[in-house]
Amino acid sequence: MFLDESKIEVIAGDGGDGAVTFRQEKFVPRGGPSGGNGGRGGHVIFRASKDLHTLYDIGQKRLFKAGNGGKGGTADCTGRGGADIILKVPVGTVVKDLETGEQIADLKVDGQEEILAAGGGGGLGNAAFRSSRNQTPRKFTPGKPGQCFKLQLELKFMADCGLVGFPNAGKSSMLRRVSSATPKVADYPFTTLAPVLGVVSMGLGSSFVMVDIPGLIEKASEGKGLGHRFLRHIERTHCLVFILDASEKKPYKQFKILTSELEKFHPLLLKKPRLIALNKNDLGNFPIPAGFKKEKCPVLRISALTGEGLEAFKKACYTLVRSQEQVKDEWEG
Repeated sequence: MFLDESKIEVIAGDGGDGAVTFRQEKFVPRGGPSGGNGGRGGHVIFRASKDLHTLYDIGQKRLFKAGNGGKGGTADCTGRGGADIILKVPVGTVVKDLETGEQIADLKVDGQEEILAAGGGGGLGNAAFRSSRNQTPRKFTPGKPGQCFKLQLELKFMADCGLVGFPNAGKSSMLRRVSSATPKVADYPFTTLAPVLGVVSMGLGSSFVMVDIPGLIEKASEGKGLGHRFLRHIERTHCLVFILDASEKKPYKQFKILTSELEKFHPLLLKKPRLIALNKNDLGNFPIPAGFKKEKCPVLRISALTGEGLEAFKKACYTLVRSQEQVKDEWEG
């Protein structure tokens, strides 16, 4: 099951208390202090994993608590450290404070780790308070509490190309044709209900990743339809690929509505390099409308049904991905 949002609570472990003990040695009736320090509380750590593609597993549980530190021991022995808890999340997971909305972490790289809640420090045992004036202190300090946060997790896919289009434009059919993905395809709107990733192979070990989001409709940026829930998945793509239905009366108008919705959602989306593909040319020999001549980007005619133009389409996407850099660091905040 796909899940790209989750709300959870994380509680780090408390530090252990310091100990008050004295040495028990033969012929030493008044042994000095030997109480050890308490152990550190366990951390709550997030680790990004390329093997995960959804927050479903972590979303099945709402509370995550690390272990508490052990109490200090005799003979100046420090208490055991509390067990850390490591939560694996997909690469591209953004972590925010649920109460303030402040971004705490952005896990963009496989294996990246962030301590989201730090365990409390252990308290001091009485051995730490020995001085020339006080040879037998009975003082100790308790362990410090671990941090506790309520968090909002949001997944943003790290793909090369983001597919944008209206429902039934043929995005899913095209993705099935050019990649290893197997999205559901049917002749009715909103067949795609969740983002789908597909790896497009170019041969000789070269490939790139496409992400197909549910079809957009007018006023999607205001919450209408399904696509607005998933627009953030194209924020980090290197480029945008618009899939338009060439059999419609005004495909250029479709394009302008889509770009308007993207701009309303986040203006920086329109700074990304783009490619336009006019699909469904198997239904007729549709010319490229004059309006597209104003767009400074490739405009291709394809058919996801017959495969017409898809090799040129793949090469154009690959060239765009490799020649452009991702818009960086301007999305946050």
